[in-house]
Amino acid sequence: MSDISNSDNAILRRISIEIREEQAPYFSMEDIFYYYEKNNRDINATIYELLILKSEDSSITLSGLSTQDTSSYFLRLASRYKRFNTGVLTGG
Repeated sequence: MSDISNSDNAILRRISIEIREEQAPYFSMEDIFYYYEKNNRDINATIYELLILKSEDSSITLSGLSTQDTSSYFLRLASRYKRFNTGVLTGG
């Protein structure tokens, strides 16, 4: 990750905050940078994809102890960044 500029670091930090990495760690900074590049450096598209990935069923059950599933929480967050097609279709 040595080829990341200071401005990229600031953007990656913003993405990390938006996807709630401190509260629910899931991705490394290298992972976040990968998805940022994959989404052509589009911050909103990156946040959306990471939140969708993070929304996998995350409940755990061990010997009667279970944790709450957080998938719906991350899907609600992702809906804020979903793109909608608002273009005009022309007829033929």
